[in-house]
Amino acid sequence: MPVILAHGALGPFDEIIFLSIAVVFLVMMGISWVRSQQLPEEELDAPDEHGEPDANRFELE
Repeated sequence: MPVILAHGALGPFDEIIFLSIAVVFLVMMGISWVRSQQLPEEELDAPDEHGEPDANRFELE
């Protein structure tokens, strides 16, 4: 297997380690994206049930 992405003292194992870290990162980002798509949409500017703005929000001047 030719060394394409990484090279060092471990020889071809550098390549395997580098690619496995990239795969783990992509899997984690994919899981995060799927979980974010399942979150309920919040209407941030909607008043509460009494017609008042949310008490935890402050209007900037």
